[in-house]
Amino acid sequence: MPSFDVVSEVDKHALTNAVDQAGKVIISRYDFKGVDAKFERKEYEITITADNEYQLDAMLDSLRSALHKNGIGVSCLEIKPVKTAGKQVKKDIVVRTGIETELAKKIVRMVKDGKLKVQASIQGDQVRITGKKRDDLQEAIAMLRAAEDIDLPLQFENFRD
Repeated sequence: MPSFDVVSEVDKHALTNAVDQAGKVIISRYDFKGVDAKFERKEYEITITADNEYQLDAMLDSLRSALHKNGIGVSCLEIKPVKTAGKQVKKDIVVRTGIETELAKKIVRMVKDGKLKVQASIQGDQVRITGKKRDDLQEAIAMLRAAEDIDLPLQFENFRD
């Protein structure tokens, strides 16, 4: 029986490249000359540090641009509030991976409400969709891509006939 998995993953290598590219852009900018501004990445958490909030916003724009160029959906970012650390300000950014249970239930409900001839089941941090025909599965993919109330970038993997 044909099936595929709906996942939300971010490639660590692409994330590292994006953070490095954003750092290089910031270093070369005139308004950041003599400023101790930096990006730090640990697993799926990025910390940006600068002298003021204006610079943090500019750094965040640069990061978003680099993520987009590396094929990472910007909607996977969870931006925390600004923290003050001495003379500098910091902002933590969490890169969300995996589909949370609440969103997985929402995806299953959307598939069932779509009256498609497929079944959806939650398997950990992904959703498996199975059906009798390949065309039904492709309809399910098109429906999920068109859904506007899903706030994570979705990938469709492991398509089997």
